[in-house]
Amino acid sequence: MRVVKLGGSLLRDPLLPAWLDRIARAGRCAVVPGGGAFADAARAAQAHWRVDDVAAHNMAVLGMAQFAHLLHGLAPRLALADSTDGLRAQLAAGRAAIWLPLELQREAADVLTRWDVTSDSLAAWLALRLGANELVLVKSCAVPAAATPAELAAAGIVDRAFPGYAAQCAHAGITCRVVDRSGFDIVLG
Repeated sequence: MRVVKLGGSLLRDPLLPAWLDRIARAGRCAVVPGGGAFADAARAAQAHWRVDDVAAHNMAVLGMAQFAHLLHGLAPRLALADSTDGLRAQLAAGRAAIWLPLELQREAADVLTRWDVTSDSLAAWLALRLGANELVLVKSCAVPAAATPAELAAAGIVDRAFPGYAAQCAHAGITCRVVDRSGFDIVLG
């Protein structure tokens, strides 16, 4: 079973429908929506109004949910699952599903409610909870071959918390890959 995070930067990318089609055909795949422009709006609102990180985190999660609805609109044959249990049910049936991450909303600060943690780390968090075999982050930018998670974080390609989550994934036997937008043949065959 695979977790594929589709970066919010793919919002207007012409390859986005091809990714969704390949994922649907592959089955047993949990799609994590990025936040992209929707999460950027949460960052801007926090900077303007100086709300705390919990409020900003919840707004960013809603941004991910907006992208999830867009993905579902593009690929309605992919189910929307609003919890890890819902994802497990879809995956157990051999289907691919889009995660509607509303369960990540918080009332108090925790390790997920800071800007070091974006949908990159949340995808790893989900892969760990689901016991995935593989985690793939799909980016719109070029991804240096053989770069480590720490190097990718230093280059701003993944979030700053991702190297720690990638290490947890490796310890759990989950293969982590970060690919550019054209990598679906490599990832999904």
